[in-house]
Amino acid sequence: MRLTMDEIINAVCISIADRKQMKPNDVEVELSYDDELGYTAEVFVQGRSQYLVEANLLEAIEQYVYKEYNRRIFRSDIRLGLDDEIFAYIQ
Repeated sequence: MRLTMDEIINAVCISIADRKQMKPNDVEVELSYDDELGYTAEVFVQGRSQYLVEANLLEAIEQYVYKEYNRRIFRSDIRLGLDDEIFAYIQ
């Protein structure tokens, strides 16, 4: 299974919205990759920004796959990759 960058963004939006008790549409996410930091996301909510590290992204993807695909996976099953855009490969 492979998740697109849009699906990863949706996963993060849903995860943050659940934590902050708001709508996923109220959350903006920018994914990025850096050689030193790895995969990260900058999240914008109500005029404030927050940075998420790769572990946060994996947690959001894990929850998203369970909710959307009814498939229980573990973080160790997820591999983030980069071609033209960031993607997640799930074993």
